[in-house]
Amino acid sequence: MRIPFTKMQGAGNDFVVLDETRGRFGLSTAQYRFLADRHFGVGADQILTVRPAPTPEVDFEYLIHNADGGEVENCGNGARCFVRYVHERGLTTQPTVRVKVHGGSIELRLNADGRVTVDMGAPVFELARVPFDPAGLQPQASGGWQTWPLTLALPGAPATAPVAVVSMGNPHAVLLVDDVETAPVAEWGPLIEQHPAFPKRVNAGFLQIVDRAHVKLRVYERGAGETLACGTGACAAVVAGIRLGLLDEQVDVQARGGRLTIAWAGGRDLAAPVLMTGPAVTVFQGEIEVPDLA
Repeated sequence: MRIPFTKMQGAGNDFVVLDETRGRFGLSTAQYRFLADRHFGVGADQILTVRPAPTPEVDFEYLIHNADGGEVENCGNGARCFVRYVHERGLTTQPTVRVKVHGGSIELRLNADGRVTVDMGAPVFELARVPFDPAGLQPQASGGWQTWPLTLALPGAPATAPVAVVSMGNPHAVLLVDDVETAPVAEWGPLIEQHPAFPKRVNAGFLQIVDRAHVKLRVYERGAGETLACGTGACAAVVAGIRLGLLDEQVDVQARGGRLTIAWAGGRDLAAPVLMTGPAVTVFQGEIEVPDLA
């Protein structure tokens, strides 16, 4: 099967975008994994699929598959690429669109300066909805909120990672570090991702506070490994920093692939939506022969 695709990136988080508005490709998990493979496929952190609106309340449906082929709930950097894609392909002329994602909907706005703002909705703190199972764990009070100490089974001796837990439509564990450049992302990331307290696994964020309006962030993404940027991870990190009393309402997040701006009025209203603004760039377009993989 030969299918057309578009390669895009947002702050270095890269995607293969597929247009299924005129028909489904019917790809298997293994075929999504093939597309994401950087040696044999196109190469991407996630595969994004554009589908027609399933209900009148939204303009499109937006599906995300990680590099491991598994479907996930949300992707902020991908959402920015999504709205640029539907404009560039002539699928809409509206500057603001609402799209269905797994478990809800989000609003996307293409700005005059070329950047894209995504209304990511309100963060979720209810542990069962993250989902997060606190059985056997004792929360530690911090700045009016709490962190949860996770025991990590490292070679030699276990370590403790006190993480803030939040969902941005997908689960996140945010760990404060002194320096993201020396943070043990490669060693601790997969252990946090697969910790038994997270029944659907988790994205592990390593957050360095520069000042109340600037942070640095690295994210070990569930099913993808460390990426150059993670939109929902940036949102979760800023939300956690605000709830821990460390950040103001608007924060620039420096990821390895670029800068994102996150705004959340959570100090006044925990149900306030998180707004994420950042770049979205088309890299190239093409077609690829996808093998018959079960």
